[in-house]
Formats: sequence, structure tokens, C-alpha cells
Amino acid sequence: MNIYGDDGNIICLTQRCQWRGIEVKVDQITIDEKINPDKYDLYFFGGGQDQQQIAVSRDLRKGNGKLLKKAAEQKAVILAICGGYQLLGHYYQPAQGHIIPGVGILDLFTVAGKKRMIGNVVVELDRHLTINGKQSTKLVGFENHSGQTLLGKRVRPLGKVLKGFGNNGKDKKEGAYHDNVFGCYLHGSILPKNPHFADYLIRLALQRKDSSFNLVPLDDGLEWQTHQAAVTRTYQTK
Repeated sequence: MNIYGDDGNIICLTQRCQWRGIEVKVDQITIDEKINPDKYDLYFFGGGQDQQQIAVSRDLRKGNGKLLKKAAEQKAVILAICGGYQLLGHYYQPAQGHIIPGVGILDLFTVAGKKRMIGNVVVELDRHLTINGKQSTKLVGFENHSGQTLLGKRVRPLGKVLKGFGNNGKDKKEGAYHDNVFGCYLHGSILPKNPHFADYLIRLALQRKDSSFNLVPLDDGLEWQTHQAAVTRTYQTK
């Protein structure tokens, strides 16, 4: 699933690795293709509409859900956005039709709301995340969803909403994470605008095989200008 330019996250991750001389191989896994949990260090799961979620949910129930869980248990990194984020939870209840079962990797569920939550978002990252780089503890992105996500006790929110709606427009929480699994509603794409979070995911993925691995810093002057411009623009939007 991929809407609102979510595949830009893959481009960002690939480029930031290649700039450091780290070899990257990207595979696309589609319906009826089995996940190999021993092969991949990082998974990206994009957003989609209800019909795409139904199709992917069926595929996950055929066996790929268990394989994705196994990958998570083996410390693979997973980043899921919007519809993908919802499917990492227990279920999504659309406005019409049956419940769409999720994988249950993240302790959360989502129900359709009557209000569409759309616009730019600024999030203060959860203090328990040890993100490299001191330039910002914020994430900036773009949300467009009507689903209202509620978190259980076995996850932490990715951060606190400073501007925007977040998970449900009520509790000021955005996203969720547990171990190396992360989900959120931030399109746009999230990683090019937030180089510190991109590097955090890369580092976690590489530390899966070498716990002492650290990334060589990059000259991110342009990226940080983009990040700050996005934050400023969000606060200027009524």
C-alpha cells in the first residue's frame, strides 16, 4: 500500500545508506508472496484505502501476519504509515462493513470516525526514544485520516501532538511503538523531513546484526532547513 508519496520513505532510507557507503537491496513484497523473516532488516508498510486494507488483511491472515510477527520478534525494524499502521494493530472497524482484522503486533485498535482529520502535524517525540542528533526532538508530517486509533497498555505513543490531530483528535497522542516496530499517521513523506528519525531506524536495523554499529554523521544542513520550514509553516497554518 502506498498513498500520499509514502514510497519517498524508501528512497530516503536508501539514499542515506548509500551516502555512507552502506549497500542496500530493496524488495517489494506483494499479496501471495511470502515474507522471509530471516532475510530483511527493515520493513516499510504504507497507507491505503479500505479496499486495499481488506485485501492486505486477508493476505496477512493466510500466513504473512505470523511471519511479520516473527520478523518483529527477531528485532527487524518495521515502519507503518496510516492504513499500514492500523493493520499492525488488532483491527480496524470501518464506517460500513465488517471489522478488518490486523496483525496485533502493536497493542491498538482503530474505528472509523465521522470527522476527517487532515493537515500538517508537529509532534514532540516520546522522551524514551534515544534519537541521534540534537537539532530537534520533533517530527513533522501531513495527516489525512478519519480512523480514530486508541492505544493499549503494551505500546507507547510515538509522541505528543503539538499541532494537528494525531491518533484520534482527542488524547494528543500520535503514533505508537513497541521495541523496533513503529506506526503513525504522518505522510508527506515522514523521513525526508525528519532525518534524525530516518537515521534512528537505519541504526536500529543495522544493529540487528551488530549491536555496536553506529552511523557516520552526514551534512544534513539542507534537510534541517526543510524540517524547520515545515515546522514553521505548520504553526502559521490556521
